[in-house]
Amino acid sequence: MNLTLEDIARRAGVSRSTISRVVNNHPNVSDKVRQRVLGIIQETSYQPHAAARALASQHSWMIGLILPHSVSAFFTDPYYPHLTKGVAQACNQHDYTLALFLAGTIDDEERIFPRLARKGWLDGVVVQSGHHGEQWIIGRMIDANLPLVVAGRPFRSDNVSYIDIDNIAAACTAVSHLIRLGRQRVATISGPINSTVGLDRLAGYRKAITESGLTPDVSLIAEGDFSEAGGYNAMQKLLPAKPDAVFAASDGMAIGAMRAVQAAQLSIPDDIAFVGFDDLPLATFSGIPLTTVRQPVLQFGARAVETLIDLIENGTNPPRHIIMDTELVIRQSCGAPVHNRPK
Repeated sequence: MNLTLEDIARRAGVSRSTISRVVNNHPNVSDKVRQRVLGIIQETSYQPHAAARALASQHSWMIGLILPHSVSAFFTDPYYPHLTKGVAQACNQHDYTLALFLAGTIDDEERIFPRLARKGWLDGVVVQSGHHGEQWIIGRMIDANLPLVVAGRPFRSDNVSYIDIDNIAAACTAVSHLIRLGRQRVATISGPINSTVGLDRLAGYRKAITESGLTPDVSLIAEGDFSEAGGYNAMQKLLPAKPDAVFAASDGMAIGAMRAVQAAQLSIPDDIAFVGFDDLPLATFSGIPLTTVRQPVLQFGARAVETLIDLIENGTNPPRHIIMDTELVIRQSCGAPVHNRPK
């Protein structure tokens, strides 16, 4: 039997508005009445209708996720499906519906913005930090007074809530590991240099090179786009510089670069060692298991949603800035001694 708020109200001997306040956890209800109503709800397995809950609470119970990529890029870069999975799981856990928007161009952003800003449609938005152009959509969200969390540090972050990892420190740790293994010509395949993550991981590479006393060499730096194809093409540009190790700013680029090295009849890790970034499943499924920086992508997405709900319920000031931990996972691709590898 499908019960309504009125049915629950009659059984509890209270008004419909009181039931609504209990369902939406409103403070203006006595503990005695709250417990009686909750007991009846539990006994009857009552589930509030989504539309009724939205009307009663003045929330839509819908969260938007904006990814700065085309549909094809979404399915070719494994990071984004994993991030989306983490966001979706957290939305389900907190009874929110997820709306996904892929905005690979300014035209895409112009088309979707009227829907994003429509009053009462979304309670808040998670935006994946992508590139300089992200500031446009972030600014529009702020102007629309829509609670916002950026996944990844945006270029201008003082007044924006975001969740991130310390990309500079993580990249520095990865490159320092290669140098400690005796590698002297460590190259890098960076992410796009119009993105904060690309710039920060490149900065971490440079920091490790400088601190180790190695001579910086621009011929050992190639820009990629986080895809396998981008890693393959960047590696082909690096091969003439004769690197003996490569730090790739994503696992996808590392896998692509390893394919280029094998196509050149070189050995991994004897001739060229590799470290990637992300620790996505493809890192262990590759022919040579990939040493990589593990960032908690699923938890990253979930934490973004939890932070957004905090903003929705408690206000957007002050902005929340959350930094999550990373870990270097050592496997065969870096050439580390067996006793240094995880069992």
